[in-house]
Amino acid sequence: MCNLYNLTKGPQALLRIAQAFQNRTGNLPPSDYFPDSSAPVIRADGEGKREIAKLRWGMPSPFFALKGRDTDPGVTNIRNVASPHWRRWVGVEHRCLVPATRFCEWEDTKPKKTKVWFALTERQAEDDPDGEPLFFFAGLWTPWRGVRKKAEGEQDLEVFGFLTTEANGVVKPIHPKAMPVLLTTREEIEAWMGAPTPEALKLQRPLPDRLLRIVGRGDQP
Repeated sequence: MCNLYNLTKGPQALLRIAQAFQNRTGNLPPSDYFPDSSAPVIRADGEGKREIAKLRWGMPSPFFALKGRDTDPGVTNIRNVASPHWRRWVGVEHRCLVPATRFCEWEDTKPKKTKVWFALTERQAEDDPDGEPLFFFAGLWTPWRGVRKKAEGEQDLEVFGFLTTEANGVVKPIHPKAMPVLLTTREEIEAWMGAPTPEALKLQRPLPDRLLRIVGRGDQP
């Protein structure tokens, strides 16, 4: 599962490619994002216009996962959108775009696992010619009240996660079970943000192998 990704594009690229209206996040310096990070997403505001906002990475956990716990660390990756827990958030009002330029999966090497970084191929760089192309994870978000960490206590938060699917041929040798759902075209972006749910969920599929490549291994993306 993807629990680390990188974003090197500033807000202007996000505003342009995702057709967002305003930025509520500031400058967005290049960053790595880990679970429970505060990270930028693109979502619809109360008037239906798109905005860039910072939310915490980790959707509310299913009830069974919290048995015996008094904190909820959150769920970063979402696979079974047919389950009652996730089904309530797949409507258009809870969908978002999570921008990234690379994502990481962990290769099962010895004596410790190795980070393997994936990015789009250059073919996808038409709308974003500088550096590695921008893409978006197909995300879900919701307001949530709960305890993420004991030291913080109960809080009102806005949280997000993103969908996963079967691994494609590029990811499978590193992480056989799953990969994130990547959106790489304007048509896919618009479908995820506005299409009826059955149509939008057709995007929960592996990215074609030709559109993805390994771009690094180890700690430095």
